[in-house]
Amino acid sequence: MTPAVARRLVRLTPESLLAAARRRTGLDDFGDPAFREPFERLLASIEAEARLTLIGRIAARHDLSGMLVNRLRIEHDRRQHPEIGDEEIRRPLVLTGLPRTGSTFLHGLLAQDPANRTPRHWELRSPSPPPERATYDTDRRIARAARDIRWFTRLAPRFPAIHPVGALLPEECVVIMSHAFRSFQFSSTWFVPSYQRWLDCADLAPAYRYHRRFLQHLQWRCRGERWLLKAPPHLRGLPALFATYPDANVVMTHRDPVEVVASVTSLHVVLRQAFSRHVDPLRVGPEVAAMLADDIRCGVEARANGCAPAERFFDIWYTELVGDALTAVRRIYRHFDLPLSDAAERAMRQYLASEPKDGHSGHVYSLADFGLDAERERERNRAYLERFGCRRDGVGAVA
Repeated sequence: MTPAVARRLVRLTPESLLAAARRRTGLDDFGDPAFREPFERLLASIEAEARLTLIGRIAARHDLSGMLVNRLRIEHDRRQHPEIGDEEIRRPLVLTGLPRTGSTFLHGLLAQDPANRTPRHWELRSPSPPPERATYDTDRRIARAARDIRWFTRLAPRFPAIHPVGALLPEECVVIMSHAFRSFQFSSTWFVPSYQRWLDCADLAPAYRYHRRFLQHLQWRCRGERWLLKAPPHLRGLPALFATYPDANVVMTHRDPVEVVASVTSLHVVLRQAFSRHVDPLRVGPEVAAMLADDIRCGVEARANGCAPAERFFDIWYTELVGDALTAVRRIYRHFDLPLSDAAERAMRQYLASEPKDGHSGHVYSLADFGLDAERERERNRAYLERFGCRRDGVGAVA
């Protein structure tokens, strides 16, 4: 099938997607109009650059329409229940750092503490109506999310070996940012360089405003003591994150970028190959390496510029985390003056007994597979490596 025929069969224009969302819900209020410019830029970039297959176009329309539908329903819920807007988000615990630095493992481990409220995959995909505590583990949306995941893994069968997926698993809150269409998630799935260039310079404040709105929605009938959030792109958004959540506590996981860049590149390649007609790993490698280096630079500069007091951060090296996870957890809780109950620690021990510390250690690719050179990547990230005391043997004391 030619690209022109695929375009006629599956339209990806702003107005067609907005109209479809309106028809599906019978609603017309999408909330903060700040989403329109990035939404239109993303679609223009997809059409001009992503080279989607017919399946890729169907998947893109499904995902983007779903985000628009969620926006409509969230606004409708707010009008019906304005008290949702009174919900307070207190002292969220935020995990960030480069991908493949142990943050997913740490997210799953900390989620064993009942005091930590984690956003799960199913509720980020279908947040309306607001989840309720009584039916949180039996909500019918869980089965729907599991069905969507099964379809996704048929298209990208190698993805689960790179990153765990499951309707009930804790999910990265980058999915929330995608609903504001100011999200680095899109470049993982599609080749959208013009959109990415715009996003690199864009104000992320609207995305974090929507992030807060989304969390208020989720916790209205299903609270926890604190939110436990995780997303590597928070590295770029630290100033906006702290402007939105001034009392946030941030855990940064660290690892030599040379040890992670090939694995992160492979994730991009696997996702894009599921939806695009042509993906060249030798081009994706330099693109991803530059993106990761810029993420690091933004995070380090934000901290150096005082985006938050130093005590709001806790740094941990990958080898420390996987070497003695419970000690790492205790240090995190002490640093932020959080109580660690006996019940929470028991649950974490059980989790460690049943889960591998590095569930995807078999996912190994060489730098050469993606046109990358170790020395060049070390030089590119030299300031980060010097700042956090990383040594080439992969062991270092975080400053």
